[in-house]
Amino acid sequence: MTNKTIDFLNVLHLRGPNIWTYRAVLEAWVDIHDLEDCPSNVIPGFYERLTAMLPTLIEHRCSIGERGGFLQRLRDGTWPGHILEHVTLELQNLAGMSGGFGKARETSLRGVYKVVIRAWQKEVSLEALHMGRDLLMAAIEGRPYDVDAAVARLRELVDDYMLGPSTRSIVEAAADKDRRIPYIRLLAEGNLVQLGYGARQRRIWTAETDRTPAIAESISREKDLTKTLLASCGVPVPEGRIVTDVEDAIEAADDIGYPVVVKPSDGNHARGVFTNINTPEEVASTFPLAQAEGSEVMVERFIKGAEHRLLVVGGRMVAANKGDMVSVVGDGRSTIDALIDTQINSDPRRGDEHEFPLYRITLDRFPAAQMEVSRQGYTGSSIPPEGQEVMIVRTSNMAFDVTDEVHPDTAELACLAARIVGLDIAGVDLVCEDITKPLAEQGGAIVEVNAGPSLLMHLKPGVGQPRPVGEAIVAHLFEKDSDARIPVVGITGSRGKTPVARLLAHLLRLSGQYTGLACSEGVFLDGRQVEKAERTNWDAAERVLMNRSVEAAVFENSCRSILADGTVYDRCQVGIVTNIDPELHYGEFYIDSPEKVWNVFRTQIDLVLGEGAAVLNAEDPAVVEMASLSDGEVIFYGIDPQAEAIVAHRAEGKRAVFVQEGAIMLAVGDKAEPVARLAKIAMLAKGGIDQPGVLSNLLAAVAGAWALGVAPAMIRAGVKPYDPTAPLRND
Repeated sequence: MTNKTIDFLNVLHLRGPNIWTYRAVLEAWVDIHDLEDCPSNVIPGFYERLTAMLPTLIEHRCSIGERGGFLQRLRDGTWPGHILEHVTLELQNLAGMSGGFGKARETSLRGVYKVVIRAWQKEVSLEALHMGRDLLMAAIEGRPYDVDAAVARLRELVDDYMLGPSTRSIVEAAADKDRRIPYIRLLAEGNLVQLGYGARQRRIWTAETDRTPAIAESISREKDLTKTLLASCGVPVPEGRIVTDVEDAIEAADDIGYPVVVKPSDGNHARGVFTNINTPEEVASTFPLAQAEGSEVMVERFIKGAEHRLLVVGGRMVAANKGDMVSVVGDGRSTIDALIDTQINSDPRRGDEHEFPLYRITLDRFPAAQMEVSRQGYTGSSIPPEGQEVMIVRTSNMAFDVTDEVHPDTAELACLAARIVGLDIAGVDLVCEDITKPLAEQGGAIVEVNAGPSLLMHLKPGVGQPRPVGEAIVAHLFEKDSDARIPVVGITGSRGKTPVARLLAHLLRLSGQYTGLACSEGVFLDGRQVEKAERTNWDAAERVLMNRSVEAAVFENSCRSILADGTVYDRCQVGIVTNIDPELHYGEFYIDSPEKVWNVFRTQIDLVLGEGAAVLNAEDPAVVEMASLSDGEVIFYGIDPQAEAIVAHRAEGKRAVFVQEGAIMLAVGDKAEPVARLAKIAMLAKGGIDQPGVLSNLLAAVAGAWALGVAPAMIRAGVKPYDPTAPLRND
């Protein structure tokens, strides 16, 4: 009996750089059973069914390297593991996660493949993977599959789990090739993000930062207080006040003079804001609607003109948008509701999701629009005469970019308003007729100052040029030449990782750096053990990088942790490989050859920064081979000064650490100086000098410290009394 199905044996979430790529991926272990005997070109009608379900697969270049390359592979014959990779990536692409890395590789077991796909967010990509399997089986078996429903479900998950557009723009700007600032998401389903590592980190929450004072944010929510502060500093604001009930609102409107604005005092996103109110009856009808959106209601003078949003970052205006008025024109046949659908909501820029720059308008969802239509004598079911224009919304999306049109005096007023409230990032709302002229010339005014402003209107304006607001926020948080990274050391190999990590962390601590260490003996902060037991895992290492006190971090990476999780850091200052014994690592993750083991350990060297260093064991030929992989410097270490790699390295004027005449030597080219005599080192006095492994580990730690700029005198002072068997500090 044949078994033509696809089963997932396991799915790993590799959250950091891994054997496949620098990015997070899902690695699915897939058993295609008897489909191993059924490449795509022998399944009748399969090509036609799959391409009908996913016509956009034509964009996949595959290994052929040109548009339609994957479809050519389908026609020529390829296996379900490979097809699953492309189908899953395309489902993610249709859900808004474009591009992405993918691979499919055979294992040594017949019919079992590793299928690897880019995973922007685990929950979304895992669902896409399962949908991809179901779609693929439907195409193989000739069954229908609802692609639209699957994509809609993925889009829901994108909204639920992935970073919002404002936060994403900042993170992407930070990760740009010119900055390469790493990030850690601090909430699984939220927009709280750490940029940078350890003591050099900054935090953002949407468009708020750890420089945004809580008091300033509170002030911005109190519209009346904001206006009072602005007015006291000479910033033009509309006359108005907080009202307690309908009668008080009408009295305030009478005192101010019509038209007026009725709005919540602490609302946001323009919810419950009613403009151009002209009668006591309209005040009475809008008061409860405004009250429902906030704790108190304000009545203020209506400012003639269009509403504008100016984005201020770090005391500088970086973007500005203008709101639009939305109307329909009657055709003598259609209702206003129908005209809104055909003339307004048909615009492809409109939608309900965040990625759309314009929102969909329906009268039942927008009381302000209902009132505007009612004011003109209509309802949603009315049929206006042919050619009759009906105003729907006076202030709609801030969709029109006007950054280059803002008068310098107005831009300076917006920056002043942000400073008065105390916000480092602010969305300053103002109303005027002509943004190219000063507010004073036209009776314009600043009406609100908002904390945590949405950036989407500037990233995807309905009309005009997108603005690099994410880059502006990153530049505000990190000066141009500042480093968001602390020194990070990654140590891997078959043996000796823990003693190297412990000693190196000790040397860094002595050099004056608050050092975090995650290794097989636990987590250590500044020499104190804060977590016990094995901690060569992602979660423990991430806690070290999240600690704002940590100035340097050392991580032990086992073969298993790299295969199961990837590395917690994206790049490192120093990468150390102690040795490689392939047979110690066979049996898990389908690792069954020296080449595969080598490929795991090379990951550590692939991550070395250009200004960093790879520290390699010169006496292990497999480790020596990794030297060419390092983007940074290479420092070889070994007991024997005549080791081939050390001799060749020194001949090129490069650095090496070795033993000569009873001392550990630091060499640059043909010049060498002793750093410590072996007889004076406590850990060797207890018999370690006769154990090559102990001495080799000592050299690796010394080389790592030297690579990080620890002075030879400090290295000497650290290694001489060091006793790895001393009781651990956990006070």
